[in-house]
Amino acid sequence: MLTDFQIMFRLLLAVVLSGLIGFERQLHRGHAGLRTHILVSLGSCLIMLTSLYVFDIYIEKTPLDPTRIAAWVITGIGFLGAGTIIKEREGVRGLTTAASLWVVASIGLAVGIGFFTAAIFSTALTLVALHFLRYVDEMVVSGHKK
Repeated sequence: MLTDFQIMFRLLLAVVLSGLIGFERQLHRGHAGLRTHILVSLGSCLIMLTSLYVFDIYIEKTPLDPTRIAAWVITGIGFLGAGTIIKEREGVRGLTTAASLWVVASIGLAVGIGFFTAAIFSTALTLVALHFLRYVDEMVVSGHKK
C-alpha cells in the first residue's frame, strides 16, 4: 500500500510534467492548453492510483487486473482528443493537441504506477517533438515552397 506522501508526490509529479507540455501548447495556441493538459494527466494518475488501491484491497478476495481501468483511460482520451480536431478548408487542425493530450494521459498513468523514469523521459521527448521539431517542420515546409 502506498503512503500518503507517495500518493501526493505522484499526483504532483503528474501535474508538473503535464504542465510543461500544456505550457508549450498554450504558448503555441494549441486547442488545449496548460489547464487541460494538467487535468488530463492528473485524472489519469488518480485513476491509476485508484486501480492500484483497489488491487491492494481485493487481492486476497478476487482476481483483479489493475491495468484494465488504465486501458479505458486511453480509450476515453481518444474521445477528448477528437474534440480538439477541426476540419477546415486548408486542412485539419488540432491533431498535435489531440496527440499531446494522449501523451499526457499516458504520462499520468506512468507516474501513477511509479514508472517515473519513463514519465520524465517521455515528457522531455514530447517537449522536443512539440517545440524544437516545430522549427525543423517550418524549415522543411519553407524549403518546399521555393
